[in-house]
Amino acid sequence: MNFAFRNLATWDRALRVAVGLTALALGGLGVLPDLGSIALVLFGWVPLATGLLGWCPVYSLLRFRTWRR
Repeated sequence: MNFAFRNLATWDRALRVAVGLTALALGGLGVLPDLGSIALVLFGWVPLATGLLGWCPVYSLLRFRTWRR
């Protein structure tokens, strides 16, 4: 696997995946009324995707990373 683009540490990735899955689950269950549930589902995909990829575009823009080579 090419780690050249990776900027998230393992703990950061695990936290993002957990937050993303929680947001997707709560949004899917309809915990918040209408628009709130839709927002949770949409929001949930961002930390889930960045956690699975190991790369955060905001971190890249800020030249920040939690992963150390």
